[in-house]
Amino acid sequence: MELLHQINQEAIIRGALLAGFALVLIGLSQKVIPWIADRLSGRHRLYVLATVPLIRLVIILASLWIIISIVVDPTTENIFALLGALGLALGFAFKDYIGSLIAGIVTLYELPYRLGDWISVDGVYGEVKSIGMRSYEILTPDDTMVVIPHLKLWTEKIFNANDGSRHLQCAARFYLHPEHDPRQVIQALEDTAMTSAYLQVLKPITIVASEGPWATEYRVKAYPVDPRDQFRFTTDLTLRGKQALMALGVRFPAPGVPDSGNTA
Repeated sequence: MELLHQINQEAIIRGALLAGFALVLIGLSQKVIPWIADRLSGRHRLYVLATVPLIRLVIILASLWIIISIVVDPTTENIFALLGALGLALGFAFKDYIGSLIAGIVTLYELPYRLGDWISVDGVYGEVKSIGMRSYEILTPDDTMVVIPHLKLWTEKIFNANDGSRHLQCAARFYLHPEHDPRQVIQALEDTAMTSAYLQVLKPITIVASEGPWATEYRVKAYPVDPRDQFRFTTDLTLRGKQALMALGVRFPAPGVPDSGNTA
């Protein structure tokens, strides 16, 4: 309340003018700096563009400091009161950041993911490339780096495909017309998996069948030599498996389209 009593009309006007001047400077920096960067090339352009948010932050902090010194008499009591209010505001503003830091410490002991793990978090699947105190980076199969805060540890399910090991199971799916010889199909799919160049031969090959409303589903579950070969391995199984099944004369029904029973 004592701080509020020190605010007068002159201080409000000077503070408003200074705030307006700061907004003008921010607007100019957001136009002039990109204009300069467009006349540069390569890495220098990126470095110049990276200064835009930094300069904006400096202008805002400097303006706030000057406005506070104008409005409030900088005595010891006032400084402590402002620091207390600032600490409370920062506590609310950075609660998610602090939560991410705490979650980052928890990951050091629980190890829900490690470097080289293939994980899925909030619909994002990829390989863990780096782990920091606040966040970690996942490289997706589309070569996109995604930064995920450790805070997701509290709210999201984390699916770890290999959990720190070299063993990552892949599954190739095949949907066949119900009228076929399952023994021939299973043998053909096993031969396809056994002859793959990406197969880790020390791990088992499993074939799971299930009957659906419009087709019989077969899943060939096996392990590649390296988890990074999982997509090449699945592609190899799918394409060569389809060729082997076509050689047997097996039909592949279209989902949702009734089969006439006489099509080849």
